[in-house]
Amino acid sequence: MATKSLKARHKELANTQRQLEILSNGIFREGELPYFKDKIAEIGMFPLKPRKLEVLQINVGYMCNQVCEHCHVDAGPDRKEIMTRETMELCLEVIRNTGAHTLDLTGGAPEMNPNFRWFVEEAARAGIQDFIVRSNLTIIKANKKYHDLPEFFKEFNIHVVSSMPHYTRGKTDKQRGEGVFDKSIAALQELNAVGYGMPDSPLRLDLVYNPSGAYLPADQTALERDFKKALREDFNIHFHNLFAITNLPISRFLDYLIASENYEDYMISLVDAYNPEAVQNVMCTNTISVSWDGWLYDCDFNQMLGLKVAGGIKHIKDYQEDLLNDRNIVISQHCYGCTAGAGSSCQGTVA
Repeated sequence: MATKSLKARHKELANTQRQLEILSNGIFREGELPYFKDKIAEIGMFPLKPRKLEVLQINVGYMCNQVCEHCHVDAGPDRKEIMTRETMELCLEVIRNTGAHTLDLTGGAPEMNPNFRWFVEEAARAGIQDFIVRSNLTIIKANKKYHDLPEFFKEFNIHVVSSMPHYTRGKTDKQRGEGVFDKSIAALQELNAVGYGMPDSPLRLDLVYNPSGAYLPADQTALERDFKKALREDFNIHFHNLFAITNLPISRFLDYLIASENYEDYMISLVDAYNPEAVQNVMCTNTISVSWDGWLYDCDFNQMLGLKVAGGIKHIKDYQEDLLNDRNIVISQHCYGCTAGAGSSCQGTVA
């Protein structure tokens, strides 16, 4: 298992343009599979347009204490891209003036940004109604300065959405690194101890599952049932919901697909599972994604491919919601991942 990001290893697919070339050529250019724009044109949804903005998703940095096999961010300890307080101030100004009611903080490990807690406190003052922090769980156990994160999350009623590849040690450690499962279990127990995830508790704790191999996730409801049963019986752990997310063919997962000679088969699986009913509720229709350096994207996945929003407004400093609401959403073939089966977004299935 790699211990450095694609960028640190100077891998070809650290280049976003190279990823886009792969996604637009090969079996798509040869006509074996239809381009995503042609599929959504069949149902009158090209160009794809946004609905009312509800979620401001902010990536506060690519630094992470883990180097996960599937990571679409290519995050890791060697990634030094971190949002500055100045850029956070620009985000806060937008929060004060936007219609977005949810702030979704992600990374890397967002908690590793040195201004993370200050930003949460200021965003609370700015009127955010729903905080989401996407935690990898192990950060809570990584260093004593993070040990009080459960209490901090509770103080601001933060909705904790935590990565958990599987309820078994073997599958989790294979995807995320040796020892990750045990640390994740310990972190979940600490979150439960302050009230997170407990039955009838307002402190929301949700888990995120994504497959470790070149296949699509199983039914989300069935997976949630299996996770709840296993974690409760084996570790007395409780949580609210499980989100099943399809791995998108970008960054480290794309690198894995190509290295394992599964790329074409996986793309065929995504296209075959395309569900037109999932298109209208994909995350890019109600979300704006902000990168660590303030650039604007239709979603977190477009951010990792360097696909900035269309139109004249491209940076948080120039933010104008009315102009952004009139944009066309930028798409490519990776978008099949969000419309396969029941659909997939950062909040799980969408159809």
